[in-house]
Amino acid sequence: MVKVNQNSIPQFTEKFFDSGEPITCLGSGEYGGKANGLIFLNEMLKSKFNSNDFPSFTVNIPTMTIIPTDVFDEFMRKNDLYQIAYSDLPDDRIALAFQKADLPFGVLGGLRTLITKVKSPLAIRSSSMLEDALHEPFAGIYSTKMTPNNQGDTDTRFSKLVEAIKLVYASIYFKAAKDYIAATEHKTEEEKMAVIIQEIVGNRYSDRYYPELSGVAKSYNFYPFGNAKPEDGVVNLAFGLGKTIVDGGLSWVYSPKLPKESPPYGSIGELLKQTQTEFWAVNMGKPPSYDPIKETEFMLEENITVAEPDDTLRFVASTYIPDSGRLSIGVGNPGPRVINFGYLLVLNDIPLNKLIETLIKSCEEELKTPVEIEFAVTFKPLRFGFLQVRPMVVSSDKVEVTEEDLLDENILVASRNVLGNGINNTIKDIVYVKPESFEAKYTNQIATELESINKNLVNLHRPYLLIGFGRWGSSDPWLGIPVNWGQVSGANAIVETAMENLNVEFSQGSHFFHNLTSFNVSYFSVKISDSYKIDWDWLSKQNVEYETDLVRHVSLSSALHTKVDGRSGRGTINKTEIVKNDKQE
Repeated sequence: MVKVNQNSIPQFTEKFFDSGEPITCLGSGEYGGKANGLIFLNEMLKSKFNSNDFPSFTVNIPTMTIIPTDVFDEFMRKNDLYQIAYSDLPDDRIALAFQKADLPFGVLGGLRTLITKVKSPLAIRSSSMLEDALHEPFAGIYSTKMTPNNQGDTDTRFSKLVEAIKLVYASIYFKAAKDYIAATEHKTEEEKMAVIIQEIVGNRYSDRYYPELSGVAKSYNFYPFGNAKPEDGVVNLAFGLGKTIVDGGLSWVYSPKLPKESPPYGSIGELLKQTQTEFWAVNMGKPPSYDPIKETEFMLEENITVAEPDDTLRFVASTYIPDSGRLSIGVGNPGPRVINFGYLLVLNDIPLNKLIETLIKSCEEELKTPVEIEFAVTFKPLRFGFLQVRPMVVSSDKVEVTEEDLLDENILVASRNVLGNGINNTIKDIVYVKPESFEAKYTNQIATELESINKNLVNLHRPYLLIGFGRWGSSDPWLGIPVNWGQVSGANAIVETAMENLNVEFSQGSHFFHNLTSFNVSYFSVKISDSYKIDWDWLSKQNVEYETDLVRHVSLSSALHTKVDGRSGRGTINKTEIVKNDKQE
């Protein structure tokens, strides 16, 4: 977790709105990982960032108020919530119990003052004590709720804020969070929650509120393509709110050292299918059905075509010209839009990429480790809102996998596109999605069945290899299998492979991906075009421990040998444990 001086943060008062202070707190206690990261970013911008280098940009932390952990402790204790929180009741029952409870009286006045003064959309974000720790980051495990905060009366805006805070508190005790913590050395009883109330970067367009661009940038790229190198870093960009990226949706990926180099799509047709078509916004219009325990209660997912009249695609989209089969930067021509940020990355009229490089480098130097940042950008006015910084785990162990190793006769899986680094000789269980029965329409059912198998193997302390189709961890069940981290937390190695109708690039900006790297889980990507295949025939002959129509669990008499070379991106999984001359320096 990033260390900061919490005493430097002023207490929230009504004068806060006129003080120019971007960060205040309401109450006492710890601030949690996410808030500490934002405080660090604010201090770094003041001490290290030279705004004169980017005179056209306003670069800042969106205004925020922190509710520290002592408020959470009092809320739990005075409402006697621990028994139901630690129970096995379903998430909705736990969430409803929290909604019926009362926030401590001491914070209500401050919250009321805040909501009286602020009438723009707010994000109510988790900031737990365990979030953003280096090796156990808890990325995306707890809830964030966005509210339009535009209701006509103060009472309604206040009640929506309070409901959102209670949902964030309850999310510590949701099943996904409990499963996640079970895969670490921590216990749910150790966790405490601070909450961040923060303005949302964006503008209102009709009944939608959103930024033109959201992004996740990393200083290390586990899957470089073209002429890019791992140490060059990687950036994922999306139109609209960042939920598209962190949930594993379709986004544009590039190396900040080579911003004009497109991802390796085989054709224009493939590019059209694998670039963003939907975007997220805050719903500023007619109130939806009342559902205080739904994280996306006040959010909309829309097709990018609805943004045409908003005039927000200008800097982020290109246009496909069917007659020539080419892309034209911008939206001056009629035709299908492609969200590829050509105006920014190819024409470079707005120095966004240089700004991202500068900020990533500054964060790395201050934290002395590779980092990941989240941000949002508006163009009218030109603003870069810093939303988060996290440390990354990048192994320095020297492991070599040669081209000859990929052709070994005992190979179960081999790939030139592998995340991770190191050697593993402990896996004697394999859980895989059966290729003969897989269809994208079954992915939700597959996720549920995998959760049950994972729970059993975790309880038995048996690490396993997981193999499936499409993008693991995507929130879109048509892109892959929509598991959360807790549902596959016992996997020591994961393989994604493609089928003809499901061939999707992995998103390095997703929370799922961040958790993979932090827990040192090897991740193999096997593409349709690869010359290396999975040995499905061998798998089908192994001892079956459990199976359904869609999923099979097999056990082995001797351990698999997993070997990943993080420098080259090559990796192998051998069927036998005995492999000569394998050493880590």
